[in-house]
Order: sequence, then C-alpha cells, then structure tokens
Amino acid sequence: MSRLRLAYLALALWGTVHPMYWFVTYMRETGTGLAGLIEAWSVNASTRGLTWDLTIAAIALTVWIVAETMRKKRWLNLIAIPATFCIGVSCGLPLYLFLRSRPA
Repeated sequence: MSRLRLAYLALALWGTVHPMYWFVTYMRETGTGLAGLIEAWSVNASTRGLTWDLTIAAIALTVWIVAETMRKKRWLNLIAIPATFCIGVSCGLPLYLFLRSRPA
C-alpha cells in the first residue's frame, strides 16, 4: 500500500475517533444524549454556520461519490456516504479518497 493511501486511511481513522470523542464527551457532560448534541449545533449563529458549512460539504461529497461510482462501477466506494453522514466529512472524505485510490 502506498504512503498516500496510508495517509488517507490514517486521516479517516482520525476523522472518526477525534470528533466522536468530543461528541461523546459533550453528551456525557450534559446528559442530553444525541438530541442535545443536535440541538447544540444550532445554539448560535456560529454553530449554525459551521453546521451548514459541513452539511453543504457533505452533500457535495455525496454528489461526487455517486457520480464517480456510477461511471466507474466501484460500488464499495458508496460506503463513504453513510460514513460522511453518520460520522462526518472528516471521516467520509479521506475514506473515499482511500477507496478511490486503490488499484483497479
């Protein structure tokens, strides 16, 4: 495996673990669970802006993944879509780059 692919994989793992650590920490501290976490994403203009920024990036990434998958017929790449929306762009994007850079 190339160094570039290893870098993508490492970033996907980091993009999974690091944000989840903070999400779980927040939910434990507040005791509000997932509903409280989602509510916190719109607590002020700054968090709403960041939430929309990431949402738009996730949608753009999804369009790219679907377009390339339909053209190249590499169906495994679609796994990056749920990773993007269930974990975050910080996982989904490097995961997709890792998957699309594998040898044919």
